[in-house]
Amino acid sequence: MADVDAGSPEQLVSGSEIARLAGVTRAAVSNWRRRYEDFPAPAGGGVNSPLFAFGEVRQWLERQHKGQGVSDEVRLWQAVRAGYGEDAVAGVADVARWLAGGEAAPNLPADAGRLAEGLARGGGAGEVVEALAERIGLAVGRSGSDRVTSQRIVRALCHLAPPLAEGATVLDPACGIGSLLLSVGPRHGLKRFGQEREPNSARLAQLRAGFGGLEDVAVVEGDSLSGDQWSGVRADLVVCDPPVGVTEWGREALLLDERWEFGTPPKAEGELAWLQHAYARTAPGGRVLVVMPASVAYRKAGRRIRAEIVRRGVLTQVVALPAGAAASHALPVHVWQLTRPRDVRDAATAVRLVDLTANEPDGPLDPAPHQVADVPLVELLDDVVDLTPGRHVLASHRDHLAEYTALRARLEGQLDRLAELLPALAEGAGSGSLEASTVSVSELARAGLVEFGDGEPASVSEQLDTDYLRGFLHSAANTRRSTSATGTYRFDGRGGRVPKMDIDAQRRYGRAFNAVQEFENQVREVADLGRQAVELARDGLGNGALAPSGDVDG
Repeated sequence: MADVDAGSPEQLVSGSEIARLAGVTRAAVSNWRRRYEDFPAPAGGGVNSPLFAFGEVRQWLERQHKGQGVSDEVRLWQAVRAGYGEDAVAGVADVARWLAGGEAAPNLPADAGRLAEGLARGGGAGEVVEALAERIGLAVGRSGSDRVTSQRIVRALCHLAPPLAEGATVLDPACGIGSLLLSVGPRHGLKRFGQEREPNSARLAQLRAGFGGLEDVAVVEGDSLSGDQWSGVRADLVVCDPPVGVTEWGREALLLDERWEFGTPPKAEGELAWLQHAYARTAPGGRVLVVMPASVAYRKAGRRIRAEIVRRGVLTQVVALPAGAAASHALPVHVWQLTRPRDVRDAATAVRLVDLTANEPDGPLDPAPHQVADVPLVELLDDVVDLTPGRHVLASHRDHLAEYTALRARLEGQLDRLAELLPALAEGAGSGSLEASTVSVSELARAGLVEFGDGEPASVSEQLDTDYLRGFLHSAANTRRSTSATGTYRFDGRGGRVPKMDIDAQRRYGRAFNAVQEFENQVREVADLGRQAVELARDGLGNGALAPSGDVDG
C-alpha cells in the first residue's frame, strides 16, 4: 500500500490493496464483504473489480481491529511453512483434513492446528482453507512454479467459458489444487471431474470442494496422459492449465494412442498432447479451453497438428492474455478454444483471434473492436500456420488505402528531389589525371592532419577538407587497393591515396562528393519506399482492401 496516500480520503483502493494493508489475502477481504454489513460499499470500479474509498476502509479496519500487528491468518501460514517448508500444498491439505474432522497428520505443527481451529470458529473452516489456498498461489507466483493456476488465469477462463446447463459435466485433467475446476461455471448443478498427478494437490482439491459445499465433485490422483482415470467421461466443458515445457510426457509409450486425432505430438510439444487429450474427452457440441504458451502458436514442430485442427474447423478462438496473467512468468499466454462439432455442418469456417496483450493483467477481458479478427481458415493454412492473435489482428485492421496514399505521396516527393540532388559535373582533364601526384592518408596522419575515430578519417587541419578526403577514399582507385586477390573488400583508410590540391579545390570536390552521397542515400530510401508500396499494393489488391481506381470510380 505504499502507493496509497493516507492523507487523501477519496483515494480509491482495490481488494488486493486492502489485503496488503491488513496483512491478509484477497479471499479474506471477500469474506469480510460478505460477513460484515458495515463493510464499505464500492465507490468505483466494475462488478468484478470494485474499488473502495481508502478513508472509509481505514476507519472500518480500525473499528474491527483488523490489520493491527501480525494476524492469526499470517501466523497460521508461517506455521505451515515452518512445518512443511516448500511443500506448502501438503501442509494446507493436512490443515484442511484436520478442520474436516480427520486425524492430525504427523507433520502438522500443534500451533498450526490451534490457529486453524481458532480462525475456523470466527469465520468458518472453508474460509480458512481458501485463504491458505490463495497464499499457495501467491507463493508459487514468486517462486516461478506452474503447479498452481493463477487467479488471473482462473478469471479469464471463467469469463470465456460458455453457459452450462443444469447437470452439465466439467472436466479438468490437470486440476492442481482445484482452483479452475471448482470456479468455472455455476456453483451448483454441475458434475465436476478432476485428475492431478501430485497426490497432495489432488487431496486438497477434493477437500476444497467439500468445504465449498460443491456436490458431484470427484478428484482422483494420477497422470492423465499416461493413466487416464476418466476415459469414459465425455464432458460438456474441458478446462486445462497443463504443465509447460515438459518433454518427458510419455510419448514413446503413447505413439499409437487413439487420442492423437490430429497427429502424434512431437516430444517438445507436450502442450499439444494435453490439448488433444482434452478434445478426446469432449462430448459432441462441447467446448475445450486450454491455456497454452504463446510459442505453441507458431513453433515449427507443431505446425502439422495446428494445420489439422484448423482444417477440420474445431479451433474456434485463440485469445492472447496480457503479460502477467500466468503466475510463473510475465510472458503472455494464450487460451485456445476448441469445439467438437455435432456434425460436419457445425465445423468452423473462421477462427476468432483476440489480442488482449495491450491490456492490464487485471483489465477488461471483453475485447475492443480493434483487438479482434475473424480469420478465414484458408488464410491460416499457409506454410507456417501461425495462430498468434497479434499478427492477424494488426493485419485485419490495417488501413491499406491510407498507408498506400501516404507512401505514394512520399515517393512523389522523393522522386522530385532526386533530379535536384544529382550534381551537375563538367568535363575533367582525363582519366587518371589525378593519380599523377597523390599522397597517402598514413602520411597525412603522421603529419598530424588526419585522425581516425569511427573508422573513417577526419581532417584536423585547415589545410585539409574532410569531405574531399573521404570522397576520394571511396573512389574506384582506392576501392581496388582495398580489394584482395580473392575479391574480398576491406576498407583501408590509412592505405588509401588522395590527389594533392589546394584547399579551395578540395572544397569544390568535397561538395560534389557530398551531393553524390546524398543522392545515393535518397535513391536507397526511394527503393525502400517503392518496395513497401509494392508489397502493400499486392496485399491490398489480393485481399480486397484495395481496388483499381477505375473500378472505384466507375
